[in-house]
Amino acid sequence: MTRLTRPDLDALPNYVPGRNIADLVRELGLDEAIKLASNEVPYGPLPGVVEAVTEAVTTVHRYPDMGVVRLREVIGERFGVSPDRVVTGCGSVALAEILAKTTCLPGDEIIYSWRSFEAYPIIAAGGGATSIRVPNTAGHGHDLTAMAAAITDRTRMIFVCNPNNPTGTSLRKAEIDRFLDAVPSDVLVVLDEAYREFVTDPDVPDALRTYGDRPNVVVLRTMSKAWGLAGLRMGYLVAQPEVAATIRKVVTPFSTSTVAQAAALAALDQEEEMRRRCSLVIAERTRLTEALRKLSVDVPDSQANFVWLPLGERTAEFSAACESRGVIVRGFHPEGVRVTVGTPEENDRFLAAAEAAL
Repeated sequence: MTRLTRPDLDALPNYVPGRNIADLVRELGLDEAIKLASNEVPYGPLPGVVEAVTEAVTTVHRYPDMGVVRLREVIGERFGVSPDRVVTGCGSVALAEILAKTTCLPGDEIIYSWRSFEAYPIIAAGGGATSIRVPNTAGHGHDLTAMAAAITDRTRMIFVCNPNNPTGTSLRKAEIDRFLDAVPSDVLVVLDEAYREFVTDPDVPDALRTYGDRPNVVVLRTMSKAWGLAGLRMGYLVAQPEVAATIRKVVTPFSTSTVAQAAALAALDQEEEMRRRCSLVIAERTRLTEALRKLSVDVPDSQANFVWLPLGERTAEFSAACESRGVIVRGFHPEGVRVTVGTPEENDRFLAAAEAAL
């Protein structure tokens, strides 16, 4: 039979989303279940978003504003950058794919830490690039010294996930400074800050404010997490104008929908409420971390809206035990389990399941 797809993609893992609640309830005969697997914020849409979406739906027979002019203006005003440096897309992961498409030809290299965001190897392979995985440190974070040492003349792009998904660990300014100074000027560094709004450590820099002026740095953000728009797929990046202009050439036309644009504008008007909700998540993050450490789990400090349980070979057993009690967590075999911070009630239920499992 004639092959119609690339054979190198056979070995590529599928992106694994958090398990569906309805499937688990049906499979195990449970009355209910909760999902702490996808890093969603549990408090519903921000005020005004539903109304903005409802109004926008009445115009979905028309194409959206392809230039995303108003939203780019608002994002630019928020961060003190020119709108021509802002590119929006269907979530930050779609923009990461576009960055690979923009920078790499087949055989070029993309460096990232591992374990980090599970989409990175998929993004690299999808664009025909070679993945260069640099193992995490013993503390479950990026080894920036080793990542710098891995750069070759084929390196085109480096992903730095800060805070890191799925471990929640973060990089501080001094180590990022050293790393960026060591990266050649023709290598694009993507500072992926999907969880920036949950950072409380003052030594973890805001990449837009600290590194936004560097020609070879792109800062990647999402509105799926803290801003509560996971179901609408809304992300953005900030780059130098010439880089942003090239990226816009290969972005799928009209990929930032009318509804997503309207929702994002409404959400951005609610920063105070967003911060309040993040503070609730942060408080619960601390409580979860302390409780799990009392169960003898070596949970690293998290700066995201999830915690990491480095359970190693116990990962599958722990995940299954939680599911049997109606709590869906996210196992990364064979390293560990990521648990999203939920409401206090959801977190109590997880802790009860974790105690029983451990």
